[in-house]
Amino acid sequence: MAAAHDSPLADLGTNLSSTRTGMAFQRTRLAADRTLMAVIRTSLSLISFGFTIYKLLDSLQATQVGGAALNDHAARNFGITLCAIGVVALLAGIVYHVWFMRDLRNKRNAMDAAGTLATDDGFPTHATLVVAVMVLLVGIFAIVSIAFKVGPFI
Repeated sequence: MAAAHDSPLADLGTNLSSTRTGMAFQRTRLAADRTLMAVIRTSLSLISFGFTIYKLLDSLQATQVGGAALNDHAARNFGITLCAIGVVALLAGIVYHVWFMRDLRNKRNAMDAAGTLATDDGFPTHATLVVAVMVLLVGIFAIVSIAFKVGPFI
């Protein structure tokens, strides 16, 4: 009688397991992208809110509406603080995403080299990471614009 590992069912089980493992890698990769998108949304909200508050308080201070006098730099400091929190959060999200994806890619390559992975799909750079870097640059430009009253946003 043939050994159990020589049966066609054993090969089927191995193939199914390898295929499911490959699909699990893709699901994990997509989950990491969704996490980065959540960081982008939060950071973009902080950056845009900081810039909007700065412009609103700055224009109110210039027209002296409301009777309450603000410190000369209150609007600038508050806007820069919110934008900086958004930029730092986004930078941390990008660093974590790159680290996590590198680790996941290394695990996938090790399993592929061992022959336990049945998929040929790779791990290309996603548009999510590109968008995150672009939003990071916008946040940095917003901080520079607020701090020095120069740039494309003022």
